[in-house]
This record gives sequence, structure tokens and C-alpha cells, in this order.
Amino acid sequence: MTTFDDLNLSTSLNNAISDLGFDLPTPIQAEAFSVVRSGKDVVGIAQTGTGKTFAYMLPILRDFKFSKQQHPRILVLVPTRELVLQVVDEIEKLAKYITIRVLGVYGGTNINTQKRAILDGTDIIVATPGRLYDLALSRALKLKSIQKLVIDEVDVMLDLGFRFQLLNIFDVLPERRQNIMFSATMTEDVNALIQDYFKSPTTISIAVSGTPLDNIFQCSYEVENFYTKVNLLVHLLKDKETFSKVLVFVANKRSADRLFEQLEEVYGAESCVIHSNKTQNYRIRSIRQFDAGANRILVATDVMARGLDFDNVSHVINFDTPKFAENYMHRIGRTGRAERAGISILFSTEKELEAKKSIEDLMQVAIKQLLFPKEVEISKQLTPDERPIELEPSNPHKRKSSDYTPGAAFHEKSEKNSKTNQGGSYRRELAKKYKKPKTRGDKNYNRRNKK
Repeated sequence: MTTFDDLNLSTSLNNAISDLGFDLPTPIQAEAFSVVRSGKDVVGIAQTGTGKTFAYMLPILRDFKFSKQQHPRILVLVPTRELVLQVVDEIEKLAKYITIRVLGVYGGTNINTQKRAILDGTDIIVATPGRLYDLALSRALKLKSIQKLVIDEVDVMLDLGFRFQLLNIFDVLPERRQNIMFSATMTEDVNALIQDYFKSPTTISIAVSGTPLDNIFQCSYEVENFYTKVNLLVHLLKDKETFSKVLVFVANKRSADRLFEQLEEVYGAESCVIHSNKTQNYRIRSIRQFDAGANRILVATDVMARGLDFDNVSHVINFDTPKFAENYMHRIGRTGRAERAGISILFSTEKELEAKKSIEDLMQVAIKQLLFPKEVEISKQLTPDERPIELEPSNPHKRKSSDYTPGAAFHEKSEKNSKTNQGGSYRRELAKKYKKPKTRGDKNYNRRNKK
């Protein structure tokens, strides 16, 4: 079994690791360490919750050399603002005893403030692709000194439409650099990016996407509709000792707000919500309060919670069954982290059973189905999306087109009104007289041809 002593870490890193209370490196950290240190291009495939951030930062910081240069030598790209803050925080913990300057930049905040921070000098910059490219275009940030490029959660970046920005960033980076990419899934888009920009990369695959984590107990309920799901969730959350820190995933922003309103009525300040329509400050506050334990329940959409590292999440509740089976794996990876036990609960309506089957096929594991609690009320209230579409097939007041007969006031168009607009007779006469030049470039073309 590999230990941190086997990795030949510096004294500064060993002291930081000791302060964090880590005993052994995770498999991805142990496998990636020597490969990243070698300077080769690296592609790491590992599930969320396996310590990917430390997997690339440990070897980078091991060989880090102090410098007073202004512009960064290490660039870390992540898909969301929340991940920028988290990665910066993780790097600062790991570099506690190292003199290093780390800066996080992301959209939604004043770019001039970030430009001033860049002028103070930085060694490592953690950024979202859009804001980084804006800073590079404005020449506030020079990327010619970048030696190592890390792209974390690359599959999410491509899903969010960041491919264009990534390609533009590659164009302004120096050709001689080390590329380090980490992803939870290997998709066709990710593979295409590797083929185009990586030089004979070493691939490290620790856990194939779709393999359920052994320390997560998975179960499910079949539920009638949205508001019955709300009733079931409220019922489960009453056991505050068992459900001590709960992350609830929903399909979209509307569902997140609707569910949050219902939970707030029952649990008040115990619940919070994050999605892309919330302000940056609101999202950061919700994440910090949930992570610190001030809020027991966090309602989130997939994109917002992807890659976020929360300590001691007791339960992940899939309020909506994800349409893409791999998203289920990312969701449940929020619990059972660092080899702790976790519980995942899946709610599925009749329409969502097919998506549930896809999840089970991907994992090759049947999710245990639990009996619906008798004490939970089955609601008849439906959301706008659940209500049936009324086509009015038997409306007695709706006249069929075959029954229509014109009345006495009906008449065919007169010959005058049947004419189409030709642009006016004046224009037509002028066109006949002068004709249209056959070429715009030669004004004398028609004059020559008349002779």
C-alpha cells in the first residue's frame, strides 16, 4: 500500500498533509504523482470524490521553485465559479508552508479588480475559460510563461459549451508546456481534444465511469409526482440525526426554486439552494453555510454542484432521476467521499423509470427499491409540466372546418385586389428604360454595349 512517505514529498508538503489529517493517498493520487512529475502529458480518469485536485497539485508543488516573476507559470482551468473558489482553497491548504501566490478569476465579478490583482503578481492562476480568455485578450494577463496547463472536469466544460474558449486559450499558450487533464468520464469530445492537443499522453484510469462506489448504499422509491416527492422528502428529513447533511439534486432551476419554497416552509433556515440564476454572493454563501453545517439541506442543480467537495455529506437524494446515466454517478459521488460510508436515494416517477433502467444498465447493478411509506400523503396537485395537454376533442362550441359554409356577406376578391405588389409602375418603367447594370464594378459597361 502506497503511503505519502513513498511519494518523496518535501517537508513543507508533509507538514501540510499532516495538518489536514490525511494518512494515505487515494489511488489516483498515488498513480498520478510520478507521471505528473515526469513532465509528460497526463490524462486522468477517476470518479468524483477520489481526490483529483490533490492528484495534480501534489506533484506540481513538489517541484515548485520560488520566483518573483509577475505572470503565472501554472494555469488551472475549471468549469464553474464555485470550483475556482474550491480549488484555490485546496491549493492554499496544501501550500500552507510554501511561499506561493494563488489567484482565482471568474466571470460575474468586476474584471478591473481582477486585473489589479494580476498586476501584483501570481504563480498559479485558477480560472473559468471565459474570464481567462477575456483577461488574455485585454493583455492584462500574459500566458507565455505558462509551463503547466491543468484542465479539471473537462467533460463538464465541453458539456457547458466551453470548447470554443478552450481552443482559443490553447492558441495563446506556449507550445512547450505540460498538459494535465482530469475527467470523470471519457467522451468522444474529450477524446478529440486529447488527440488534437496532447503529445503521447499517459492515461491513468482508476475507476471506470459507471462503477458504483462500494461505500455508498443505493436505494430508490417509486413516486407519483412532484408534490408527492416533496411529501416523501419532508417525511425523510424529519429524522435530523440520520439525515444530518443532505444534498438534494433536481433537474432544473424551476424545480430547484419550487422545491426550496416547499422545504423553507417546513425547515426554514435549515435549507438553502444554488443554481445559475442566483447571484454569485448568494451561491457562495449557500455553499459555505452548507459545508460548515449551518444549513442541513442544500438543493442544487447538476452543473452547480459538479466537482464541489463537501465534508461528511450523509445523504445524496436524487429528487429527479437524471436523464443521462453518468450524471447519476457524479451526483452520488458527493457522499461516501474519502472512503467514508454514504447513502444515495433515488426518486422516480413512472416517466422516469426508463432513465432509472439506463442507470442500472450502466452500473450493472440493480438499485434496491424500498416500499413507499404509508404515512406519506400522495398528492393530487400537479406542476405545469405534469399537467396533461388539453386538445379539446369534444368541444361542442368548436366548429369543424368541414361544416363551414360562407354567409351572405362572403365574396371572392375582385380582379383589382387579386394583383400582387410589383413595386409601383414608376419603378417598373424606369427599369425598362435604363435596365440594370450587369456589373457594379464597371459603370461604363452598359454605355459601351449600347454603341
